[in-house]
Amino acid sequence: MEVEIDPINMAKVQVKIGIIGGTGLDNPDILVDKKEEFVDTPYGKPSDALMTGTISGIQCVLLARHGRGHRILPSGINYRANVFALKNAGCTHLIVTTACGSLQEHIHPGQIVILDQFIDRTTKREQSFYDGQPNSLKGICHIPMHTPFCEKTRQALIESVKHLGMNYHRTGTVVSIEGPRFSSRAESKLFQSWGGDVINMTSVPEVVLAAEMGLCYGAIALPTDFDSWRDDGAEHVNVELVMETFKKNAVSALRILRDVIPRIAKMEWGQTLAEKQAIAKESVMQ
Repeated sequence: MEVEIDPINMAKVQVKIGIIGGTGLDNPDILVDKKEEFVDTPYGKPSDALMTGTISGIQCVLLARHGRGHRILPSGINYRANVFALKNAGCTHLIVTTACGSLQEHIHPGQIVILDQFIDRTTKREQSFYDGQPNSLKGICHIPMHTPFCEKTRQALIESVKHLGMNYHRTGTVVSIEGPRFSSRAESKLFQSWGGDVINMTSVPEVVLAAEMGLCYGAIALPTDFDSWRDDGAEHVNVELVMETFKKNAVSALRILRDVIPRIAKMEWGQTLAEKQAIAKESVMQ
């Protein structure tokens, strides 16, 4: 079924939050009255079932980005199916978590980074729903990416981490690489010199596809390590180090989700969503 990008009534909009849980944050126990639904899309199947339920009485849909049990590598994730399915489920927002490495000395493992920009170093991924295939959305979409992350959603996330007393960074440029390998030292230093703050393997094309769907997209980045750039004898990124730190980060991420979702629900979103959907529609050349 084709997703329609419809005009939004400027009256108060009832939000529905899609949560894309990254590594270690795909536990459906965060939801109340949860139900599991396997769906299909014109772009194939999402990474896993959609888990529907509520958080503080607000309708939410949780999707495990890598599938439950972390069985899908970053390049193998069907990002289009994931975002399409959440839009088709009625989501107005996507709040996502992402494990990452720090590219800057002042960003420490265990802190929170609220992303605002990206640098794309992926090479294998479909980045548009408008690909010319018979079952795809029609036309060619030149979606603007000047401000890829929803600023209003970012501000809600910032208010939550401030309220919770967490150590955080209110902006951050993420370098998204193909993976699944980690960066060489030379690559890590290059990305650092470009002004990258953190590095991951999943923000692109997820944030781009959310924009094509007219969704409000906000990302909670959770640094687990200092990647590969340091020459001071510190331990470089590896799976054991990432997972050890992420167990601690996951607790913080769940606290943020529980705080920010009711915060978002109290805000007025009619104009913001109308603008995002208008931009998405106007970006398509038939």
